[in-house]
Amino acid sequence: MWNMIWPLILIVGSNCFYNICTKSMPGSANAFGALTVTYLVGAVLSAILFVAGVKPANVAGELAKVNWTSLVLGVAIVGLEVGYVFLYRNGLKIGSGALTANICLAVALLVIGFLFYKETVSLRQIIGILVCSVGLFLING
Repeated sequence: MWNMIWPLILIVGSNCFYNICTKSMPGSANAFGALTVTYLVGAVLSAILFVAGVKPANVAGELAKVNWTSLVLGVAIVGLEVGYVFLYRNGLKIGSGALTANICLAVALLVIGFLFYKETVSLRQIIGILVCSVGLFLING
């Protein structure tokens, strides 16, 4: 059970800090300049954890296993970051901004799971989509 709980705690805690930091980013700061610093910190931390997690002799071998997904993930992360920066700069509140984005994401992933991964969509999930849609209207309307 702990194997499921600690990642969720990490995700929720990190996401809280993520949204607080993104919302608190100075409006006068160039978004891409601020994100460059963000990614440098992330790159250094990732490199330290990577090297600490493998034997130095295995670093090249582990990097050889990387494929196109890491490159596309990098592009997706930039889109995610820039989207949130401008979402908040354009006035969306921290509570409703993240909630709106995550509900839309959940619905989109449900559809993607159905169309591309042959996952089943239950009546309960369809009702959930409808309830979320009403919730989005109530939150943002």
